[in-house]
Amino acid sequence: MPMTLRLSDDEADALRRRAEFESRSMQDVAKQAVREYVENHSRRDLLENVLETELPRYTEALERLGR
Repeated sequence: MPMTLRLSDDEADALRRRAEFESRSMQDVAKQAVREYVENHSRRDLLENVLETELPRYTEALERLGR
């Protein structure tokens, strides 16, 4: 899906420097950054959801283990 990404001058400069350093295109670096962001946040969201929904079921058992 085509999209336009508007960056500040500083952001564009940083992206350009990173892409040059890695001998990659700015687009490839930006796409990788988006993939990593989504993957990292998806894992965190999943863990938070499990902790919020499942942990309360085991509160009594955890309290007993703590004694």
